[in-house]
Parts: sequence; structure tokens; C-alpha cells
Amino acid sequence: MSIKVKRRVHVAAAAIISADQQQVLIARRPSNVDHGGLWEFPGGKLAPYETGLEGLKRELHEELGVEIVCAQPLIRVHHEYPDKHILLDVWQVHEFAGEPFGREGQAVRWVPMSELSNYPFPAANLPILRAVRLPTEYLITGEELDEARFDAFLERALREDNIRLVQLRAKQLDEAAYLARAQRALSLCREHGARLLLNGEPALLDQIDADGIHLTSERLMQLERRPIAESKWLSASTHNQTQLTQAAVLGCDFVSLSPLRTTPSHPEVAPLGWHDFQQLVERAGMPVFALGGMTRFDANHARAVGAQGIASIRDFWK
Repeated sequence: MSIKVKRRVHVAAAAIISADQQQVLIARRPSNVDHGGLWEFPGGKLAPYETGLEGLKRELHEELGVEIVCAQPLIRVHHEYPDKHILLDVWQVHEFAGEPFGREGQAVRWVPMSELSNYPFPAANLPILRAVRLPTEYLITGEELDEARFDAFLERALREDNIRLVQLRAKQLDEAAYLARAQRALSLCREHGARLLLNGEPALLDQIDADGIHLTSERLMQLERRPIAESKWLSASTHNQTQLTQAAVLGCDFVSLSPLRTTPSHPEVAPLGWHDFQQLVERAGMPVFALGGMTRFDANHARAVGAQGIASIRDFWK
């Protein structure tokens, strides 16, 4: 019996961000094509000779009448449909020339990031919806025991470094002390428009209305299903393909992948290095933050090999 080989389709797409960083441009698919009537991020199929960025520049000119001025890789998504394998090569467009409009008669719309979930997208777009709403810097808090110093460090990171995603890690605190710190951290994050994830049991959300839960790799591997509501963010620590696969099974919204480099806290752990990191990210199917010896100087390199951005304790916690 012959095996039917699926078509492989390489598509470049753009998350075009407004100048105030609050809105993204989406377009409605024509009714006479696959997934007709659903919304998508503008773009199209690459010609055989094109790179992702070259194809995207052509597609955005043809579809929207705009020229890309500045763009950066956002995420690459492999998705299996019954009849084809889709690779979505997604770029975040920060600057463009021209006023976008539907040159092919398609509806286009600027949508607030917070309202993207109100629009129906093809299934392959789900990781893009997550990635476009996440920042590129992810702060993991340090093990600071003095509460006044902790609050000062977090306040500085939120105010001066513009950190907008925080994981509250405090393994040395008992439950009561952790909950007290979490409540104060949540207030600071709300004040500065940042999201707070709690590093602990998912049941913590019953006591602190944070934005989500971060799972250790051990806790990740013990679970059989997503432990929190879809309305909350779920992240996890991963170190290899097995854990990345488990994160996808649980429906994690994003993960950290480490260690990219050797770190003082875990000198005995062999680092992944950029090559192996890129290979793992390519098939992750979700936004991935590079962790382990990362600094802001690594941010562009991390994005170039497919990461959402960098996660760090030392570089952000000063």
C-alpha cells in the first residue's frame, strides 16, 4: 500500500504592531479558500527562490500596500493538517511605510492585543496569538529574603527596565511568606501593567489572582492535563525534547528552555549551546524563552534562532 506524502507549504506571515505597541493588524481570509472567513496574520506562500523575509516583503506590498522598514523573527510554527504540512515563518514588523489596506478586497483591522481571542483564527495560528502578546524579556525573581529589598528590586525592574513578565520564584519561603510576597508583587505588577506568574502548585491561584502558573520541570512531568484555566497563562521549565513534548501535551502557553550556557548556579549541567537550542525551538510549537547565562546582549541572537526572547535572574534582578 502506497503512503500519500503530504504537501509541504511554507508561508511567511507578519505580526504588524502599531506605534503604541498596543494593537496588531489582522486580515480576514476570503470565503473561497481554506479556512475562509477566519482571521489571520497577513502574508502568503513563499516562492521557491525566496527567504522568509523576502517573501514577506513581497506579500505585504501586494496585499496591504506597505513596505517593511524593520522586522524581527517572532516564531516558526509547524502544523499538520490532514492534507498538508504548514510551516508558518512569522515575523514581527515594528516599522513600515504606507497605510495598510486590503488591496485584494480583504477586510483588514487593527485589533487591541487583549481582544485577539475574540476573533476566530485557523488552528495553526494559536502559537502566534500567544507569541504576539508576550514581551521579549522574562524576569525570574532572585532569592532575596529581605522583603523591603525584594520590593525595591522588583519596583526598579518594572519601572526602569520596563519588565512586563515576571515569575515569582522564592523556594526558600514557606507557604504563608510566599503568599504574602505574591500579593505585594501582584500589586506592583498591576501598577506597572506587568503579568505575574507564580512558581508553585496550580492551587495557589485559588488564593492569589495572579496571571498564571509556572511549572518546574518535575511538576510538569507529573501532570496529565492542563492544571489551570485557559484564561490564565501556563509556563514551564524545560531542558530537553521530552519535556517540550510534555509542555505541548499540557497546553503550555510558553516555556523557558535551559541552560543555554553554563551558569554559576548549575555548573555541573552541560549547556545546550545555540545550535541545539535552535533545533529544539524549531519544533516546540510554542513561544520559548532562552534561559541560562542570558543577558540583554543576547536578545537579538536569541530571536534570530527562534526564541521569543530571553529569561534571566541576574541580568534583570539588580
